[in-house]
Amino acid sequence: MDPTLKSTVLLMLLGLVVNVLSITDSEHCQNVVKKWAFTSLDHEVKEDKHTLNDLLFFLHVPRTGGRTYFHCFLKKLYSNSLECPRSYDKLRFDPSKAKCRLLTTHDDYSITSKLPRDRTSVVTILRNPVDRVFSTYEFSVEVAARFLVHPNLTSATQMTGRLRSKTNGVSTLDIWPWKYLVPWMREDLFARRDARKARVINDINSSDPYNMEDMVMPLLDYIDNPIAHEIVHNGATFQIAGLTNNSYLPEAHEVRHCVEKYKKLGEYVLQVAKKRLDNMLYVGLTEDHRKSATMFANVVGAQVISQLVESNAIGEGAAVNKSAEQSTSFSDSEVDGNDHQNITSDEKGDEAATSSDDNEVKQETMSVGKLMETYEVCISGLRKTQARRRIASLKRISPANFTKEARLQVPQMVLQQIQRLNNLDLELYEYAQGIFAKQHEQAAEKMFDPDTLGSMFIYSGGTKLWDVILWTMPFVLLFIFIVFVNAKRRTLKVKI
Repeated sequence: MDPTLKSTVLLMLLGLVVNVLSITDSEHCQNVVKKWAFTSLDHEVKEDKHTLNDLLFFLHVPRTGGRTYFHCFLKKLYSNSLECPRSYDKLRFDPSKAKCRLLTTHDDYSITSKLPRDRTSVVTILRNPVDRVFSTYEFSVEVAARFLVHPNLTSATQMTGRLRSKTNGVSTLDIWPWKYLVPWMREDLFARRDARKARVINDINSSDPYNMEDMVMPLLDYIDNPIAHEIVHNGATFQIAGLTNNSYLPEAHEVRHCVEKYKKLGEYVLQVAKKRLDNMLYVGLTEDHRKSATMFANVVGAQVISQLVESNAIGEGAAVNKSAEQSTSFSDSEVDGNDHQNITSDEKGDEAATSSDDNEVKQETMSVGKLMETYEVCISGLRKTQARRRIASLKRISPANFTKEARLQVPQMVLQQIQRLNNLDLELYEYAQGIFAKQHEQAAEKMFDPDTLGSMFIYSGGTKLWDVILWTMPFVLLFIFIVFVNAKRRTLKVKI
């Protein structure tokens, strides 16, 4: 046979084999993803989603403002004794704990496989996906920059190891997704600092903090990196679907791999995530902050208060926690002027920051109105603390300074790339906006329902405001009558 013809035939056969294998792999992935999706939807709870069950699971999507809700709402309602052991990255999680009524975690939805499904209500908050990617990038840099107080990367990692061995708290480096993103960014920051020193670079030419290559990994490099593809992009969808690389499901890795390889299979993941949003007690939006907070207080807070009153736990759980108003969640302890103390407190995390909660609790009877009042005070303190910490961290990578104004200068090409890489999150966010609008409409209708309106105003001891009004009405009418008679007498005297 002619050598050329022989080579052609071999290439054709090889191409045929590759094509067959590709079809087989595609069919296999489709079967894997379909099976997971159908099984997941079969497990969904069909009970009344508007009623709070025994256990409240706050599925905290990173960079959505979840720590504010935890400290300024949930810590005001639930005492530490009613909170499940923290489950960040599967740490210390024990769903069988007696009186466990609240679980707040970055773990994905798959953790519900460890929970009593018929007694669990789920709440979450979603954020515009483009803004969430920006915030994830900025926070990765911010936390990693705190380690630059050390002379080199080796010193920083050794100090981290010593601190983590000495404290019982949960470090940022233990928590998903920061356990992956912060070390990656920390290593990159040290490499760029070493390169500047080697080349004796003192002046940074770029004025764009998102493209300051000599100082920080450019945003475009960040979003195109395999680590970001694994953890950041479409992160909300995969977290609600229960398919992160921190999943409790043994098939999660294969399903996620198939979806990454065959993009069209992402539609199955999206449908599962949408269905789960439909079944949640509450879905908030970071951008509609004021409306979301008010709705959370009235939809979730009111039911928690009612539950705790019925179980006689309100005196212990509903409290104004002064220490929590001045602290933040994991890795967000307050910054001071001492570099060593700063890095130490940053690495101790949320557990240490809130461990003294019970020691400084001022107990009061809680109501929806009081809950909103304490929320306003709490969030003001958190914002001030976060601003101070952020400024201190970014000083270490000056002149890079992430601001809302700087975001507006990011090239359209980069924004389009973020949107393309987060297509599932964009669609899920749009779906969540529809759910949010319906929730707001239902909450408004319920506010004007006579039965609901009457039950909203409750004094300690369970006395309704309407009962008080009815009881005092005769005295009010008598007072008005006396005032009227006296006024009439004065009028007659003036005429005479």
